[in-house]
This record gives sequence, C-alpha cells and structure tokens, in this order.
Amino acid sequence: MTVPAHREKTHVLTLDSIRGIAAVTVVVHHVVLMPTFLAAFPNRAWVDCPFFRSGGFLVDLFFVLSGIVMSLSYVQSDFGQFSLRDFMVRRLARVYPLHIVMLVVLLLFRLMRIGLVAAGIIAVAQPEFEVNNAYSFLLNVFLLQSVGIVHYLNWNAPSWSISVEFYTYLVFGIVVLIAQRLRSLRWLYGLAAVLVAGSWLMLTIVLGKRDLEVQYDFGLLRCFTSFFLGVLTVKTVALLPDRVRAANTYWLGAFQLMCVIAALAHVWFVEAYPWISLAAPLTFAVLLGSLLAFPQAAIVPSILTAKPLLWLGERSYSIYMVHAFVVLLSEYFVRALGKRPVAALDSVWVGLPTTLNLIVILAAVLALSNLTYRYVELPGGRLVRNILGRNPSMSSSAVVPSARPSN
Repeated sequence: MTVPAHREKTHVLTLDSIRGIAAVTVVVHHVVLMPTFLAAFPNRAWVDCPFFRSGGFLVDLFFVLSGIVMSLSYVQSDFGQFSLRDFMVRRLARVYPLHIVMLVVLLLFRLMRIGLVAAGIIAVAQPEFEVNNAYSFLLNVFLLQSVGIVHYLNWNAPSWSISVEFYTYLVFGIVVLIAQRLRSLRWLYGLAAVLVAGSWLMLTIVLGKRDLEVQYDFGLLRCFTSFFLGVLTVKTVALLPDRVRAANTYWLGAFQLMCVIAALAHVWFVEAYPWISLAAPLTFAVLLGSLLAFPQAAIVPSILTAKPLLWLGERSYSIYMVHAFVVLLSEYFVRALGKRPVAALDSVWVGLPTTLNLIVILAAVLALSNLTYRYVELPGGRLVRNILGRNPSMSSSAVVPSARPSN
C-alpha cells in the first residue's frame, strides 16, 4: 500500500477554538465600525469598545496560527517526504471552493443591484466595503487581489488575507523544499527567521509604517511576519525541557491566563497606541505557543474545548468568508428601515436597535457559515483534491485534544 504523504496529523483543539473566537471578533469589528450603521444608529452597541474596534488585528493571529499548523503538519511530521505540488493542492482545496463561491454570489448580487437601480426600484448607494470591476474580479479568481497589483479592497473584501496567505503557503513550501534538499531543518528555521525579521524591518524601517494596518498593499509582508513567526513558535515549543512541561498545572494555567489577558490588552490598547500593533504577532505567538506547549494546564484548555467553541472553530473559515456579504445585505435593510423604527426602539432602551442589529447579523453569519461549511467547504475541498491530487485518498487524521511536536 502507498501511504499518502502530507496527512495533517496534528490537530490541536484549543487552537481551533481560538480561531473561531477570532473569526467572530472580526465580524463584530466590522459591524461596529461600518459607516452605514454608525449613521443609522445614534447610540452605539454595548460591545462598541476599543477591543472590538481594533479586532481586525486578530487577522495576524490567524496568520501565526496558520504557521503553527503548517509546521506541525508538514515539518514536524513529514519532513523528508514533502511534495510541493501535493501541499499546494491541499491548500487550494482548503481555501478556494468557498472563496470562488462567495465571489460568484457577490457578482450575482452586484448584477441584481444594477438591474434594480436601472429599473428605479432602489437608489444608487456607494458601497463602503468594495470597489468592484472586471479587472479586480479576474484578480480574485487567481487569488491575486491583495498582492499589491491594485490599491483597494474589492469584492469579498476580507478575502485580502486569503490572497496573501495562499502565496505565503507557496513561499513556505519552497522553504521546506530547500531545507529538504539540504537535509537540515536548520535551514528551514534559519530562512523562517530571515523572513520574519526581513518582512518586519521592511514594513517598519524601509516603508516607514507606524502600525500593522496594511492589507492590499503590503499585506504579503504582514503575513510573512506572522506566519513564519508561527513556524518558529513550534520549534521553540519543541525545545522546552520536560521539567517545564511537567510543572504544576495550576502554575501553567496561571501563565496561560496571563497570556490570554496580555493578548486581549494588546488589542484593546492598539486604538490608543497604534504602534504597538507592530508587536501583536509576537503576543499572539506567545499565547498560541502556550496552548500548544501546555495542553494539561488548568482553566484555559478546559474552556477552549467546550463544544460551542469547537463548533465555531470548525466553521471559522466560513464565518470569516461569508460575513461581509451578510453585512452588505444588512446595510440595505437598515437603509430601507428608515429612522422612525430605530428611534422607537431607542426609546424603549438606549442602544437596543444597534444591539439587535449586531445579534441578527451574528446569527445570520453563523447560520450561513454552517451551510457553507457543510455544503461548500467540505465537498468543495474533496472535489479539488480529487481533480488535482495525485492521490485522492489524502485526508486529515483523527482529531486529538493536543499534540507535542518532536524535536
């Protein structure tokens, strides 16, 4: 029997839950800052606080987490058997089906909107979250929408991070191949360190960026910094001595809790001090590394393995990819609703319409993401692997609560 290379063997449940929480935070971030909602609702939602207003920086947590997962799956487990082609097929199967479906959905919606405007049924409204044209649509088809070719967010705007992450996968694959040819993991970690330091210095020194809020322009450098920091995090965890791992579970739990608080505080204070966002990937790497290193710790792992959070984690990619469309529909609904119902609800409880809007959007995002996860992500991924993969039987291994990488 031929054993397929690149089984994604290591699956850490606590990291899945963190991904789900981050995805929901990004949704709330976009809702509380959406200009349409700010104009329609005179009173802010109760969650409109610095943490959620800066929640977009949790995209860097996604990048660090991806670096960790890719390193666990393709370096710690399968180094020496790595196939760049099979790796990229798996990555394409993971991100492309839902990306292309949402792109088509937004195209159909735009065509419908043009028809309704031409018929005089609705008034022209300048979209806040998109600049859509045939050229940017073509770039989206090839996942090139955010590698510096155009200087605006377009179509499914959050997919800018999918664009840069896909090509970061390619660079990661090439780095693994180089290390494999040279028969030394030192080359892999050395090149990863160069990419982290070089990308961060390019952003801060050469380009003079004062914060990490780069997307369609230099988002690739942002992704390099965080992703390869995730790769280095796995190596750092692997080097921890056994006596550290065997420490009292309550002390380890206290350390993990401090890491969680530090990450929350870091995002909270970015609004007041934008420059600290430049260090956010490091804070996220410490948090995720602690979850990877100490699965037996008290408090945090038991919370993160709760079934609702694991459910969110499984659907995190769908949550992230569908939420812009749901927000777009909500914008039209709020415009059509008018000011009178909003004022009436505000008279019942100040901020009630804003809170209801957020709850409805979150519920719609979760419901839609469950459908896209079941009927687009999973079957779409299998279809791409069957069409492009040399071995259609490539599949993920069983889920385990935690895993320790080998040295």
